[in-house]
Amino acid sequence: MVTLREVTGDPEELAALQRVMESDEDYALRVTGHPPGPADAQSTLMFVPEGHSPDDKAPFGVWADGELVGVLDLLLRYPDDETVYLGLLLIERGHQGQGIGAAAVQALEREVAARWPWARRLRLSVVRTNDNVLGFWRRMGFTETGEVRPWRYDKLRSEAILMDKVVAGAEGR
Repeated sequence: MVTLREVTGDPEELAALQRVMESDEDYALRVTGHPPGPADAQSTLMFVPEGHSPDDKAPFGVWADGELVGVLDLLLRYPDDETVYLGLLLIERGHQGQGIGAAAVQALEREVAARWPWARRLRLSVVRTNDNVLGFWRRMGFTETGEVRPWRYDKLRSEAILMDKVVAGAEGR
């Protein structure tokens, strides 16, 4: 069974999140051009775009059978007041391909609908150098918005493909 729990940042949790992030070096190379760094978990929990506060963050651990095996990083009210932005979904490499990511997205949708009634849509972006995940997001009900933005991380230059999904039940709110 897959469950989500908000990350508190305690040392044990942080170490488990760091393990998850270090488990998939290929992902890090595709989106940053660098292998995972020793503080990636901490910076994921702390980073917010300019104009936002740490209160706008909602990071979740993805738990399967009592073990933290993934991370879901959300930014509330971004880029507008009706959107929850999914900045990262990463499942530990050894647990990928088992349906945990799909179950986590479904749990996320229930969580968003229950906790943030103002949310009308989920948004994410897929870096083109990581576009092998587009099929997954389409299966989860996300569609490309048609908007593509430049993506830069250090020396890596690519594009970010924006995708949206209406939050279940938002149509009638």
